[in-house]
Amino acid sequence: MAGQGTAVDIEIVRLPDAPPSQRATSTDGRIVYAVGDIHGCYPQLSALLEAIVADVEAADVAVPPLLVFCGDYVDRGPESANVVTALIWLARHAALDLVFLRGNHEVMLLDFIDQPEESLAWLRRDGKATLTSYGVRFSDIAPDAYDEECFRLRDRLMDKMPASHLEFLRGLPVTHVCGDYVFVHAGMKPGVPIARQDDEDCLWIGKEFLTSDYRFEKVVVHGHSWSSAEPVVLPNRIGIDTGAYATGALSAVRLDGRRIGFLQARSPDDAAAGSAPRGPKISPGGL
Repeated sequence: MAGQGTAVDIEIVRLPDAPPSQRATSTDGRIVYAVGDIHGCYPQLSALLEAIVADVEAADVAVPPLLVFCGDYVDRGPESANVVTALIWLARHAALDLVFLRGNHEVMLLDFIDQPEESLAWLRRDGKATLTSYGVRFSDIAPDAYDEECFRLRDRLMDKMPASHLEFLRGLPVTHVCGDYVFVHAGMKPGVPIARQDDEDCLWIGKEFLTSDYRFEKVVVHGHSWSSAEPVVLPNRIGIDTGAYATGALSAVRLDGRRIGFLQARSPDDAAAGSAPRGPKISPGGL
């Protein structure tokens, strides 16, 4: 796979399966993989993709599997540029069917490109790592040079960022439906049908979705929110963000009809430090 990422030892773990779903019974006759928030963690992404390819080859399926990425490819981790390069390469070469969804961090990056003077908070919190990955380095912005410096940084980023990256970022959809599952970055507003969901909620929603037991027409597979290196399986949703930039663990759910499995790429150092998950957190009620 294309990309010049940092050499890091990554191990692949197949987490214990969740109980077979009683509610989501169809994946349209194919295996579906969905990957959680990558956040510039290129070594984990590379290893996880290799594991998914090996899993597909072992399954020997007639219908090409579907691979869905749930957004947040950039920010926080050190290799956002390499991650985007790898995803574009994958889109051009993979034998799988692919869907790349938009995350709120892609939105913030595009907002910076379009309106840099409105993006100081993003630059100071998350954007610095992304710009650095493209070879744009800077120190803290002085208040009296705020507008001028933000525009200068945006222009430097545009000089460094390949046009294919910008085209990729601007073309990302918000949701995707397959069988009895709907894939989205953050979640959905409880009580609102899937077809009437607002993009803002799909990209940014948090507690209102996470604490609700509302059951949409389909089971929601999402990223965006994490509390540990363990995926979450609840009656109405499957959460696959496992905080790769902090825990070292990047997770993918494997859906095949009623069956729910998980693959995870993680740094052995993080596992030794005690962040390795025992398995997905599963609601007693299952799916």
